[in-house]
Amino acid sequence: MAYLGNALQQLRDERRRAQLQIEKMDSAISVLEGLIGRNSTAPLRRRIRLGRTVSAAAHKHMAVAQRARRAREQAQARRTAGKKVSATPKRRKLSAAGRKRIAAAAKARWARFRAKVKKAH
Repeated sequence: MAYLGNALQQLRDERRRAQLQIEKMDSAISVLEGLIGRNSTAPLRRRIRLGRTVSAAAHKHMAVAQRARRAREQAQARRTAGKKVSATPKRRKLSAAGRKRIAAAAKARWARFRAKVKKAH
């Protein structure tokens, strides 16, 4: 009887695997059908849009705006050329007393933690 039970279990496992494969195939088919339905001229490949189309007037307008931005940046750079500008603000230093207080607090926290763990065991 144990042999029949193992055979039955194997058949059920095989059926489960086959069912998963069928579900995967169904989802792949639905994806492909969706692609064909959206774009009938290129049924199995998606069209790739290379860049964007801009009118000559819009292109000219963007170029003028970019030149203006660049001019503002250059003017700003000329104004601050003689001044020393640091990218990052100065960092504050921790005093020795402050460092000792932080260390003491950390040690006390760890002592409480160790006591709590020791009490639990």
